[in-house]
Amino acid sequence: MTPKYRWNSFVVAALCLVPALCSAQQAPRNFAQEFQSAVADYNAGKLTQAATTLEKLVRVAPENSQVQELLGLVYSAQSQDAKATLHLANAVRLEPNSAPARTNLAANLMRLRRLNSAEEQFRKAADLAPENFDTNHNLGEFYVRTGNLSKATEFLERAQHVDPTSYDNGYDLSLAYIMTGRLAESRQLIHDLLENKDTAELHNLLGELEEKDGQFVAAENEYERAAHEDPSEGNLFDWGSELLMHRTLDPAVAVFQKATERYPNSPRLMIGLGMALYSRGNYDDAVTALLKGADLSPSDPRCYLFLSRAYDSSPVQADAVIQRFRRYAELEPANAKALYYYAMSLWKGKRTEDPDLDLHQIGSLLRKSLSLDPKFADAHLQLGNLYSAQNEYAAAITEYVRARELNPDLADAYYRLGQAYVRTGQKDRAQREFETYQRLRQQHLADLDQQRAEIRQFVYSEKNSGSPAQ
Repeated sequence: MTPKYRWNSFVVAALCLVPALCSAQQAPRNFAQEFQSAVADYNAGKLTQAATTLEKLVRVAPENSQVQELLGLVYSAQSQDAKATLHLANAVRLEPNSAPARTNLAANLMRLRRLNSAEEQFRKAADLAPENFDTNHNLGEFYVRTGNLSKATEFLERAQHVDPTSYDNGYDLSLAYIMTGRLAESRQLIHDLLENKDTAELHNLLGELEEKDGQFVAAENEYERAAHEDPSEGNLFDWGSELLMHRTLDPAVAVFQKATERYPNSPRLMIGLGMALYSRGNYDDAVTALLKGADLSPSDPRCYLFLSRAYDSSPVQADAVIQRFRRYAELEPANAKALYYYAMSLWKGKRTEDPDLDLHQIGSLLRKSLSLDPKFADAHLQLGNLYSAQNEYAAAITEYVRARELNPDLADAYYRLGQAYVRTGQKDRAQREFETYQRLRQQHLADLDQQRAEIRQFVYSEKNSGSPAQ
């Protein structure tokens, strides 16, 4: 798992509430009063009133840095970031040694994705106040956001040294340690944080650490504790996923069942339930859960991968499955796998009950899939099977050879190729293919290994994908 960093925003520097007045010739009699009124409106969220007052003040006092800065903050709060930049930059020009002014400008530049300029301002703020918690924390958070975890760690450490009790900074520093492999330091810091504030998210983070350290029982215990303290969608997903990845299947099914009852509109929980049921051998129930997952997130390719696996073992819900794969193909007409899944659902769902099955449609879908992805080994294999079913063995052999070239571990390609060679009288070639097939099947406890890899890939990609839809 990869938990999310805690930042929602940088620590925006507070504006000094005692304005430096402009010259007597420029200043209206009630300048200070009007400025204080604008500050009060800003703090109360009355942004339009604050902007009106400050726009008047900035015309008569354009060299007042605090008016410029507050007007910039008001515009920023109104998401008028381009206008905000002008006034925040003016504040920095007027007070170049103000770390808070540079911090506020940097935060605004971040929102505009002007990363180089934002870094420059954050660094100058940190240089101006090297022992200040906020300047070091903000620079660390900047590097977190831009993916430079090594530099992020350096400045988050400095901030933590200034204020060892800071929960948010400590959490992000612990996570940065995990992401850079400094597990012992992270473990110590998390335990220090827990002594001051015992929270579910810290136990969840400790679960992530223990998982990375190979301490799977300890990881499961921490995820479970987090889910009990805060049964959020994310914590329940993490707990169930940890059980599933290490094939503690009965508890995994139980966790996902309870989780989907609490959060029935969560696609990833429904997919997790489907995977857990499939792994336990409850194929019919797995298909049912995965169909619900597909309805909750019709364009999520991961759901269809697992639905295709479960459907291979439980074709009893053929019409419902075909309808979902048809919809996916219609939503993703340029997706080779979408067309492949639709073709295979049609073939599997109808071949035993419909002697007049439209093999032409299935062949057309498989060929279209290969036109989109010529290196799709499974599609070559199945197109070969289709040709074999129509006694077109020469064409089938071409597809089987291509499938095994693209994926030398695809055991069925060797077996099917051997059968096609038998049909065409090439017995020596057939024997070699069957021998290779037997060797691969003996190695293929890999079926389970592949299933575990697919589950792990889903779990990690889902945990990295952001907040789930509720």
